[in-house]
Amino acid sequence: MPATPADLAWPFFDDGHRALVPQLERWIAEELPALLEGSEGSLDACYACVQRLVRSLGRAGLLRACVPAAYGGLRENFDVRSLALARETLARASGLADFALAMQGLGSAPVTLFGNAAQKAALLPGVAEGRTITAFALSEPDAGSDVAAMSATAERLPGGGWRLEGVKTWISNAGIADHYVIFARSGEAPGARGISAFMVDARTPGLDASERIPVIAPHPLGLVKLNDCRVGDEALLGEAGQGFKIAMGTLDSFRTTVGAAALGFARRALDEAVQRAHARQMFGKTLADFQMTQQKVGQMAVSIDASALMVYRAAWAKDVQQVRVTREASMAKLYATEAAQQVIDGAVQLFGGLGVVHGSVVERLYREIRALRIYEGASEVLELIVGARTLQDAQGTARG
Repeated sequence: MPATPADLAWPFFDDGHRALVPQLERWIAEELPALLEGSEGSLDACYACVQRLVRSLGRAGLLRACVPAAYGGLRENFDVRSLALARETLARASGLADFALAMQGLGSAPVTLFGNAAQKAALLPGVAEGRTITAFALSEPDAGSDVAAMSATAERLPGGGWRLEGVKTWISNAGIADHYVIFARSGEAPGARGISAFMVDARTPGLDASERIPVIAPHPLGLVKLNDCRVGDEALLGEAGQGFKIAMGTLDSFRTTVGAAALGFARRALDEAVQRAHARQMFGKTLADFQMTQQKVGQMAVSIDASALMVYRAAWAKDVQQVRVTREASMAKLYATEAAQQVIDGAVQLFGGLGVVHGSVVERLYREIRALRIYEGASEVLELIVGARTLQDAQGTARG
């Protein structure tokens, strides 16, 4: 496999994107190994590692990919291609490094895309420099894929401001974030139209993010409990009742980057599988000499290239055409994450027993890929979105 995470000669990219990848690879080679030391010892160690990663990425200028140039960012506008390239490159080396950058982007994107000038100035420079860790708090115990079923509430107070009540779950960076974007039902209308989004400082009284959720690929994850949590009017993002629009607008951009992270995992799995196939001796041959191995590696390579094309098409359409990419982003995440699961499973199979030994690269990838098929749109939900959009587009064409 090439050193770069995608064929950077593709027309999806410009010279700025091509310059970003070597910077990431240099940081991976020079800084990442020491930052990851001891991170698998405990949840405390894992959480501390992510905090170190964010600070280091910030010092290296790599978190500038998360915000616009006016607030210390890399490019004039929010750029999905930069985030996707960064996620793919980092994921190929470390799931935690990808997580650290990705959550800086996801937690700040609602402010970048929908915040006013004062809100952007208050948050985004700290994000770019790695001083401020962010989180995106949308899901609830009974409202994951069905966002409109949200039960957390935002009550407008008579003297000004809002009172937030409820519980959020599956919140990445819960417990280490300095700042949360929290979605709650504000009641302007039933269903999705009655949700608002708020910027909330982690130190706000009534916000408790201490309860952790341990998962198979450890990273900071937990509950955010809101009990008489009061914020000022300046905390409201956009207008009251626009929370669903803000959440979906953010996910339209970040679903593509989840596909990019899966692509990075898959590329690493193929690298490992190819090395293993050339090194493993069996029946007087190497594993690579067997046609079954060649067929398996061929399937893996095709899946990876197809994933890359879908991911960067969606990113390019969002950045350059500046159109809504709900369908394209959903397709990219759906295909890339499902394909990566199969590629990594194939790599584990080629390793045999060594593939399931705790601590091996392919075993780690096997644990890390699984959640990507669930968060920011489960595969089954994305299939429904793609199908519905396809039917709507066909109906619109027929009427036209």
